Amino acid sequence: MPAPTRTYESITEALLLPKLIRLGPDLYGASFTLMKLLPACHILQRAEQRGELGPDTAIVETTSGTFGLALAMRAALMGRRLILVSDPAIDDNLYRRLTDLGAEVEICPEPAEIGGFQEARLRRLAEIRAELPDSFCPEQYSNPDNPASYRMVADLLAGQLGTVDCLVGPVGSGGSMCGTTRALRESTPETRAIGVDSHRSVLFGQPDGLRQLRGIGNSLWPANLDYTVFDEVHWCSAAEAFSATRELHARHALFQGPTSGAAYLVAKWWAERNPDRTCVVMLPDEGYRYQASVYDDAWLADQGLLLTPAERPAEPLVVEAPDKAEDRWTRFAWDRRGYDDVPGTITRFAGTATTGTAS
Repeated sequence: MPAPTRTYESITEALLLPKLIRLGPDLYGASFTLMKLLPACHILQRAEQRGELGPDTAIVETTSGTFGLALAMRAALMGRRLILVSDPAIDDNLYRRLTDLGAEVEICPEPAEIGGFQEARLRRLAEIRAELPDSFCPEQYSNPDNPASYRMVADLLAGQLGTVDCLVGPVGSGGSMCGTTRALRESTPETRAIGVDSHRSVLFGQPDGLRQLRGIGNSLWPANLDYTVFDEVHWCSAAEAFSATRELHARHALFQGPTSGAAYLVAKWWAERNPDRTCVVMLPDEGYRYQASVYDDAWLADQGLLLTPAERPAEPLVVEAPDKAEDRWTRFAWDRRGYDDVPGTITRFAGTATTGTAS
C-alpha cells in the first residue's frame, strides 16, 4: 500500500517543491507544477513579516507569464487585491485564469522605444502605484527574496541526491538558478551551473530582439541575475526548444512547458558526456498552456517551427563570445565572470540594471 499523503493548508503549499524524476543514469529532472509559486509565496510571506502588507495594501506587479499566475493564486487565498500589468503576449487561457482568481489585468498596447513591452509595463506600473494610497510590488527581478526562496530546492536536491555536480536551468529573472546554485555551493563549491537562454535576449550579452521562445530571456538586465554563478551559457532557438519539449513528453511522459524543453536539451547533452556525474535539470512548469501551440504539429508547421529530434543538432555550436552566437543551439564558456568582464557582450544601458518583467 502506498504511504498516506500529508494534508496541506492550501494548494500553493502543496505545489511549492518539485518532484525529482530520474531521466537517465545520473540525470534527474526537478519537475515543478508551477515553479514561480515558490518565490511568489516567499516574497509575500516576507513582506507580511516586515509589515509591508497592511490590511488594505494592494499587490501590484508586471508580468505576462507564470509569476503573475502564482501571485494570483496566492492573493486569492489571502483575500488581497492584485493588479497585474501585462502586454498583448499574454494568452487567452492565462488571462482567463488570472481574472477568475480575481486579479485585475491591464494590457499595455504598445512597446517602449527602448526596452520594449517590458519598459512600457514598468512605466504603467509606476503610474498605477502613484495613484494608489497603499501598494506593494514584489519586484521579482530585483527582490533578493526571490533567489533566497530557492534554498528549499537546494536542500531538497542535496538531501535526496547528495552532491549535485551540475545544475541546468532556464534563465529569466535569475532567481531559480542563482538561488539554488549559491545554496548548493555552500557545501559543494565545485557544482557547475549552466544557464539556458534564448537568442535575442540581452541577459548574457546578445542584442535585444523578437523572441518566439517565451518565459525565458529578457529585454532588460535583472539585479537578481548574478553572473559569477554561471560556468556555461547555452542559447537555443524556439524550434529546438519545442522539439526537446515534445521529446521530454514522448520519452518520459513529462508534460512540461517549452522552457523545460530548452533546459532538458542542454542537460541531456551534458549528462551523456559526463556519465559518472550527477546532473539536475530545472523543469519550471506544466504544458497545459501550450497544448494549442508547442504540442500541436499543425501550429508548429504553420509557424515554421516543426523540428524532429533527428533534424535537431546533436550538440551545440561552441563560440568564443556572445556576439558570435548563431541562431541555433550555441554554447559559450562564461567561466563565472561578471558581465562586464566577458568580451563580446552588448553594453548595458542606464536605468535597467534593477528591473525586468519577462514572466
